[in-house]
Amino acid sequence: MSPVGSVYSSLIPQALARADALREKSPAGLAQPLPDSVRAADAPPANGFSTMLDGLVETVGTKQAEAGALTQRVLLGESDQLHQSVIAMQEASVAFTLMVEVRNKLVESYQELMRLQV
Repeated sequence: MSPVGSVYSSLIPQALARADALREKSPAGLAQPLPDSVRAADAPPANGFSTMLDGLVETVGTKQAEAGALTQRVLLGESDQLHQSVIAMQEASVAFTLMVEVRNKLVESYQELMRLQV
């Protein structure tokens, strides 16, 4: 499975379900403030944004470790599955690139918020 697919299949549906639940509780969308009862029921979120980021970093680390182990086995002659090693390295590379892009977007968003005049 691709890194994007593994992250999507494990984390994104949870975030979308949570957003849908909040939208259903507030008929006009997120434009209206949520009632205190809803805020109290949802605070603190168990599966928050930081959990999603932790999962992304963990996925990247796991893929890189797997790719390193497969490559080492090929280099030591313990395996002749060179194609699996190359595929694992590419998956780890794509996962890392995705993580870097998410980081870049977060930094860009933060900088944009800091430029806003209050």
